[in-house]
Amino acid sequence: MTNSALTVSGLRKAYKDKVVLDGIDLDVPAGTIFSLLGPNGAGKTTTVNVLTTLIKADGGTARVAGHDVATDAKAVRAAIGVTGQFAAVDELLTGRENLQLMVDLSPVPATDGKRIVDDLLERFELVESAGKPASTYSGGMRRKLDLAMTLVGSPQIIFLDEPTTGLDPRSRRTMWTIIRDLVADGVTVFLTTQYLEEADQLADRIAVLDQGRIVAQGTADELKRQIPGTHVRLRFATADQLDAAARVLADATRDDDGLSLRVPGDGGTRSLRLLLDRLDEYALAAEELSVHTPDLDDVFLALTGRQTETEVAR
Repeated sequence: MTNSALTVSGLRKAYKDKVVLDGIDLDVPAGTIFSLLGPNGAGKTTTVNVLTTLIKADGGTARVAGHDVATDAKAVRAAIGVTGQFAAVDELLTGRENLQLMVDLSPVPATDGKRIVDDLLERFELVESAGKPASTYSGGMRRKLDLAMTLVGSPQIIFLDEPTTGLDPRSRRTMWTIIRDLVADGVTVFLTTQYLEEADQLADRIAVLDQGRIVAQGTADELKRQIPGTHVRLRFATADQLDAAARVLADATRDDDGLSLRVPGDGGTRSLRLLLDRLDEYALAAEELSVHTPDLDDVFLALTGRQTETEVAR
């Protein structure tokens, strides 16, 4: 593999007169977690379906693990694993039988099958429930089993399409740990999600998809810095110091009860240094300094004009 696990250029897809993907470009470095963030209907699942060879694009190019998805689909499928929005386990089979079925369907040598199944059951903490039907599993256990089944063929790249939808907070965090461990082992993860905290916690890079277009890309911190609202909060020991600082920093918003000033800025070290130099010039010192940046909720709302599902539910 090259340094890029996945590259997309000008990808387009439409269903009749509805444009779902409108010329998107992506570059996912190998061994990283890339998150495609967007509201329902943005085109996230369609993107995953194109990249995993389930549907064909109308235009543009995409290479996954160095293979063209349009002309070398078989090689792409051999290099990837896919976990969809809903756990694709057979509820009539036990956890062990589900994994064994994947071994039987894969090119894994039969002699290695039992070892692989045992290793995956242990890795995903499913040993105690291995002999129970999947129908008795909790939502979190089904998700873990589904992901374990995806790993049977040791894929280079794993596509996780909203893998924690419907999970409780504890199960979601367990999945986060598993995903981080996969990347530590050298796997590349392509993650789609509506959960901003999930993207913030996991992703090395994020692309925001809205109405079939990429409206922003970068690290979580880079995206946050694009949105107005970043400021430095200075808290002072006395009201006299607050008054003096307010006269010097005329663009600041004061909070008399909190003895603090809110100073607009970009959150960068250069602007912070200039601010501190300005205080030093007037022999002023703050008791406490903190930098506040917009969170991904703010980014999402500013870029798409909509709140996320989790924000709406609050």
